[in-house]
Formats: sequence, C-alpha cells, structure tokens
Amino acid sequence: MRAAEEVIEEPVVTAEKTPPGSRIRRADVLVPAGFLLLAVLVMIQLWIDPNGRVLASNDDDHGVFLFVLAHAERVVFDGAYPFFTDRLNAPVGVNMMANTSILALSLPLAPITHFFGPGVSVALLLTLGLAGTAYAWYWVLSRHLVESRLAAAIGGAFCGFAPTMVSHANGHVNFVNQYVVPFIVWQVLRLREPGRAVRGGIILGLLIVLQCFINEETLLFTALTLGVFVLAYGLMRRDVVRDVWRRFLAGLGVAAATAGVLLAYPLWYQFFAPGNYHGQPFSPDMYVTDLASLIGFARQSVAGNAALTREMSVSATEDNTFFGPFGFVMIVVSVVMLWRSAAARAAAIAGLVLLLMSFGPVLKVFGHDTGIPLPFGLISHVPIIDLVSVTRFAMVPATVAGVLLALAADKVRDNRIFWVGMTLALVPLIPKPLPVVEGQPLPPFLTQGIYKEYVADDRTLVTVPLPEVTTGRVGMRWATLMNLDYATPRGYFMGPVNPPLDDTGSWNAPRRFTSDLLWEVREYGRVPQLTDADRARITADLVYWRAAVVVLIPGGRNPEAQRAVLVDALGEPESVGGVEIWDVRSLPVPPKG
Repeated sequence: MRAAEEVIEEPVVTAEKTPPGSRIRRADVLVPAGFLLLAVLVMIQLWIDPNGRVLASNDDDHGVFLFVLAHAERVVFDGAYPFFTDRLNAPVGVNMMANTSILALSLPLAPITHFFGPGVSVALLLTLGLAGTAYAWYWVLSRHLVESRLAAAIGGAFCGFAPTMVSHANGHVNFVNQYVVPFIVWQVLRLREPGRAVRGGIILGLLIVLQCFINEETLLFTALTLGVFVLAYGLMRRDVVRDVWRRFLAGLGVAAATAGVLLAYPLWYQFFAPGNYHGQPFSPDMYVTDLASLIGFARQSVAGNAALTREMSVSATEDNTFFGPFGFVMIVVSVVMLWRSAAARAAAIAGLVLLLMSFGPVLKVFGHDTGIPLPFGLISHVPIIDLVSVTRFAMVPATVAGVLLALAADKVRDNRIFWVGMTLALVPLIPKPLPVVEGQPLPPFLTQGIYKEYVADDRTLVTVPLPEVTTGRVGMRWATLMNLDYATPRGYFMGPVNPPLDDTGSWNAPRRFTSDLLWEVREYGRVPQLTDADRARITADLVYWRAAVVVLIPGGRNPEAQRAVLVDALGEPESVGGVEIWDVRSLPVPPKG
C-alpha cells in the first residue's frame, strides 16, 4: 500500500507480503507475454495476409491508416513534407495535421511500410497497441498503485482489452495505441511532490507532445478526465490541496510551456493552414452512447451477439461500453469497496462525468430516443468538443473501471465471492478474433510498374470508381498499397466541405460534376445520355485533376454502367496489365497552385 499512499495520501489497499524477487520478475515477464499473445489472437486473421486482407467491420478507416502509413513512408524515403500531402485529393492535397496522421507511430515504422507494405504496419500497430496499452497500465499499477501483480494484471488487461479497445481495433489505430496515457496520468499525479515542478513538468510536456502525434482525441479525453479528477479530489481533500497546489500548478505551467513551444507550429498548421476545417459532418446527437449498452455485450466479446449489439451501438468500431451485467455490477462493487478513498471516489466521479457526456444531448435507450435532455446539449458546440464523436467519451469510464477493478482486487485478496464475481464479469468479455475480408488484389498494371509509363510526377492516376469514403475504397487502397507512388484525386480524409464558402468538416473532397455523375452511375446502374456539354465538363474535371490515365477497377457495383459512361466520354479503352485504361496524357496540364 506504500506506493498508493504516496500518491493519494490515504490507504486504498491493504498490504501484502512481498513475493520473492524471482516470482516478481517471472510475473513481469509472463504478464506482458500473455498480453502480446492475446493481442496476436485478436488480430490473427489479419496477420495471415496483412496486405491482402481488410478488417471487415471498418474497411474505410483501415484504408485511412494505410494512407497515413504510406504518407510517412514518403516522408522518410522521399523527403515529403510531414504535415501535408499532394498524393491524395490532387491537386488540392490533404492537411495531415487536420487528419489523424499518427506521425509518432507512422514515421518510426516507415522502414517496415517501405519493405513489407503498409498492411503489415497496420497489423503491427494494432497488435502492439492492444498489448502495449495493457502492459503500460500494468506497469504503472504494479509499480505505484497496487501491491498484487494479479490485481495489476487484471487492471492492465481490462484497460488494454476492454470491449471498447477491441472494438476500435477494427481499424482505429490511433485509439488502440494508448500506452502513453498511463504515464501522463502518473506524471500529473507526481507534480504534487516537492521538487518535481520543473523536471516533472518537462517530462509531462514531452509526453503530451508524443500523445498529440498519436491521437489528439485521446489527449483531450485524458485532460478532461484529469481535470474532473483533480477538481473532485480537491473539493474532498482541501487539506491536501493547501499543501500542494502551488507546486502542482507550477508543474502544469512548465508542462504547458514545454508542450506549447513544441506544438505551436503543428497546431497552427492544423487549424489555420490550407485544408483545415471546423466541426464534424454529423450532428452531435448522431453518434452517442446507449444507456442499455452499459450491461450489454460487445459483438467481439465471446458472449456478444452482433444482432443485439447493433441495437445499442452506432458501429462495430464504437462498442465503447458493453461491460456485461456482471461486469457492470463488479465495477459498482469496486466503487463501493473503495468509497473511503477520496482518490477512488474522484476517479469514479471523473469516469461518471465522461460517461454522461458520451450519452449526448438526449438520452437513448436500446436504440430509441427518450426525449430526456442531458447536460451535453449545453456544450455540444463548444470549439474542440465539436470535433469529437460523442460516444468516444465512453472510452474513459472503461479505463477508469480497469483501474478501480485493480484497486479492489488488490484490497480483497481472499474473498471468494468477490473472485467468483470477477470471473463471471471478465470471462464473457474475452475478445474474439476480429473478422476480415479478402481485399481485391492489385493488378499487374500496378505491381509490374506499367503505370509508370503513363503517370509522370506532375500527373495523376484516376481510378473509377473514384476514391471516396465507402464507394471508392478499392481505388484508395490501390494507391496506399503502392505507398502513394502516384497521385490520385479525391479520397477518404477530413477536410472542408466547400472552401472557402463552407469550412465545415467533410469526409469527401468538394463535389465536382464527374464525381457526382460516376457516383450515381455506380449506385443505381443507370447510364445517362451524355451531351457535348457533359463531355466537356468531364474533360474539364480530368484537366483539373491533372489526369494522365483513367483506370476502370474490375468488378464492384455496376461496372458495365461505369464503363459505358467512360466509353461515351473518352472513347474505347485499352486493355493493359489486367485492367482497362483510357490514356488522357494529351489533355493539358494546368499550372500548380
């Protein structure tokens, strides 16, 4: 209990006899090995063919992270600018700071992406993210908050493999890699110690910078949670606050200054450079946490039922609570057991506040709006908050629950009823391997480098269907698996919907005649009768996109209708390298910029 007392000024757990040193070392090896094994099992179907398979539950976001990893490969091997790329959404490009570019992860993995492909890097980051997050929490818990290695392992496993984490492993590389968070939390708590203001503040500031280049949303959640925790704890323990507030605030000031200096330019680029946007392309009540999900099971838990889960969740990557009935009960039991501790109460309050925020402006129960207004409606349009998918606030109580379960398990030790309850809570939450689908293989036109005969550095390769969210996945995947060796128009990314008239966030490039036309043809299979004016507008769009060659992607939805439109507009195609292409290099190339 000694370490816990140093942090929270009061006993939370009872002491136990220190195990022999060899036993501790064995646990510290076996626990991370177990975490890594479990992570591999969760991702095993992707590991079988990481460049050929796609995560079935969210192939769009899987494609996004293939893109950011391919961009990082170009940064390292071709000297590309890290905060911007012109290889997607040509000729405008994409503001990479305004997107989840995970530069702190993607740049170190650039050699793996270069030699083995971005699919391998995605699989590696998802696997290490799950295992690394679990181990980071285990390390902090076992070294500073609990005496029992078993309790620390339970807490780490819950923080790293809770349903929300496994759910986000369906493609959200940024949310799965949370191993910096426990060290941010620990460094914030240590700022109360004498002599820590400067050194601790600098360390905290550097950790903030690192997390910013992994995922800013997670950093926001962490800051909000710590803010509520500190406020709640301060109100309950004014005696402690009187002794430590000056050095605590001094440490925060040093951390803010350190992070501010290092992040000033990247954040300026994110919010003010070309490609910046404000707000999300959906209303704040569209993606919220369902109250019933607190006791439900996620679709990737062994006890989960996908059909039932869909009634309580917005998507397979957003199963952000789903503790199960026994899991929810054990979380409540843990809070009751630890209630004497002001720190535990403050942690529970912080988790509850973020959970309440995740419910959104109106309470939803089992898929139905109750009409009951909630406090989030008052802050839903606050800058920064309006950039967050609301249900993701529920990731915080999952992590808080893992910490509270560890503290309770460390306190109980020999209570059989507690351990029966813990078993009933945790076993149904064991994750299943994530489902995958086979991706469409790259044609020889790409793999054999034939495209290089057509596409110069200042021209683009236009795939049809055009790269878009949902409807143009294959074209974007082709470009990313080629490590963005050629530029392509449009794509799935976050940018302004119609700059400069409307800078609201959008998942698509601004609309153009040809993109709208080809989208409708793909969706409905109707072949329009093109006029000379239509053909002229298609040609103008190809000129705008700096097109060198148009490639029809085989298969998919209504390919014959799409081909008919292209033949009408551009003439008969050539068959080259397993695909049909239209050579449009004769079109003029507009000046860049």
